[in-house]
Amino acid sequence: MSAWIDRILQEFPADLSRFWIACDPDDLLLDERILHGLRERGFEVLPFEDSVAFRTEYEERYRAAWDRGEEGPSKALVLQLCGTDLADLPWDYTRFARTVFLSLANLFPSLNPGVVRQLSAEHHEELFLAHQEHASQTLGEKATKDFILTHIFGISPSVLKRPEDFWRELLRLHYRGAALPNALAAHVAAILKNTPLGELPVENLLSSKSYAMRVIQDSWVNFLSKYEIESARITSEDTADRLFNVPIPFEHPDVRLIIDTMFLDGTLQPIPSSGSGASIPDWVRIGLVDDPNAFGTIVAEGVKQVAGDLPTADATHRDWVETARRLGEVISRLNNLNPALAEPIENEVRNLQYQADERLKDWIVRNFANLSSLPAANGPVMVHHVPRYLALRRLSGEDRVALLVVDGLAMDQWVQIREHLADAIPGFAVDESGCFAWLPTLTSVSRQALFSGLKPREFASSIETTSKEPALWARFWQDHDLRPSEIFFKKGLKKADQLVELEEEISNPKTKAVGLVVDMIDEIVHGAMLGKRGVAGQIKAWCETGFISRLLLLLTDHGYQVYLTADHGNVDATGIGRLNQGATSELRGQRVRTYRSEGLAASVPSDMDTFRLNSAGLPPDFLPVYASGRGAFVPKGDQIVAHGGASVEELIVPFAKITITRTEQ
Repeated sequence: MSAWIDRILQEFPADLSRFWIACDPDDLLLDERILHGLRERGFEVLPFEDSVAFRTEYEERYRAAWDRGEEGPSKALVLQLCGTDLADLPWDYTRFARTVFLSLANLFPSLNPGVVRQLSAEHHEELFLAHQEHASQTLGEKATKDFILTHIFGISPSVLKRPEDFWRELLRLHYRGAALPNALAAHVAAILKNTPLGELPVENLLSSKSYAMRVIQDSWVNFLSKYEIESARITSEDTADRLFNVPIPFEHPDVRLIIDTMFLDGTLQPIPSSGSGASIPDWVRIGLVDDPNAFGTIVAEGVKQVAGDLPTADATHRDWVETARRLGEVISRLNNLNPALAEPIENEVRNLQYQADERLKDWIVRNFANLSSLPAANGPVMVHHVPRYLALRRLSGEDRVALLVVDGLAMDQWVQIREHLADAIPGFAVDESGCFAWLPTLTSVSRQALFSGLKPREFASSIETTSKEPALWARFWQDHDLRPSEIFFKKGLKKADQLVELEEEISNPKTKAVGLVVDMIDEIVHGAMLGKRGVAGQIKAWCETGFISRLLLLLTDHGYQVYLTADHGNVDATGIGRLNQGATSELRGQRVRTYRSEGLAASVPSDMDTFRLNSAGLPPDFLPVYASGRGAFVPKGDQIVAHGGASVEELIVPFAKITITRTEQ
């Protein structure tokens, strides 16, 4: 246990009280490591976000059990209040609970609290140690920024005098997923303003990985021209930013080392070329596809990179999202290879998938229950956080938001669609991450959570249908002060001829929140006969119809900020035999069976390779049994593409903010 976690946990001595109130304005308890530590001590943390929902949970699951002299779901319950005013709580809570106060200001007394609040929770432990060792006096705002840059990010802006120094530190930051908070990025930009580096868009480069990778990708095309390489790739036409004119010292050893790795793991895309100069250094070829065989080598090397970096038991959810992204890049690249090149690599990819799934399964047992309580302010952790995140974005100035849910879209299929969009739409840009679907990864469970902002336990009466989604979407936004006339929902989108009618509906200037379901991917998956490779071919043909690009242009032209995600992914699976009891919510959600009683769930034949996971947040009478590994409840040996299970490809889905910059003609 770390010193930081111990410091928080010492506020909660065991057996002192059954009911606690934590006044926690900085959401310190909503850190997955701290939640896990509390859970191990018998404490359950429940954020106080909705008084009615909290009251229901508290009375039905905890208070009733305590009144009967029983322990209940846990030894103690902690009400996490994101504030310090106890008057916001019902009187009976404050009367019976033991209260503790937690804040960054108290835990880091020598640092400026406004600056410290800019950091995500993953940095608190490192900052706590640095504060204990190095903060000998009270620091102001500027000094606190310098302290954090030095001790947390390893950056001293005053010594970034050469381009290679800046790009080395930039690449190092983004490779380990540690983009600077906006306030710190602005601080560095201000320091570098009057240096030769001041002409660069320093703040955007340091704070946004997607922006930085877009600059680097375009600059790589420009760099290749010195070797007389003719690129077949369509570069960005966002001439307003002139991103591809940024000079980057790719040849410097420190820069080259990280660039190589980013091409291998899919962070950067190698450039197809129709011709090349004779004297190309070997290191340049890693970012160049002038030979089909070379691309096969890049995929194989990418597999090794991802396999060597698989998360451990102590990983965070961010580590798993990054792994899912990198694995998606590898699978997408594999599916683009011709069969002769793909065949020697397929076993390596399959072994990587199995290893990743087993590690994720072990991690889920320990951590999945904590994910639903994590804060969504910096991005959704689970799909039911998405509406709440969009509501926060509206408060930040995004007046019109559109949520595009591509039913059944796995991360590798998102990579394929993203690359199509980058080539098809000038000015296309994306900030992408990922979030966790609900288990089981069935549409009726996870997509309802996605549109309602609720945990499945809270829509138990409709958990086996999707018919309530329009009402759930409307209720969420009405609870966030929108009128019914300002809310729109539509499902079943897949073809270009539907867009004319859709435009009539979303062009209404009163509309503020749009929820759309695109279900073509799910239809392709359910009819797949040639595995995910065949699915990739059908997705390519669908993208070429222009539907997805026209839909995004339509939304952005009408002033919507577009967010894209999925309710679950999909995976290649092999039949382990049919089951005749239980009920699945969908025809081909064949990786899981759900039961309404413990007796039925326990009746699954012991010779079938299955497992149980007790997913917090499900109704108590909704009991899933999963096929192990890449198995499915279909005739033995049958090969299908399915969902419902707990693999990386099913459980971790893309979450992307899409912007399209229209240039003046």
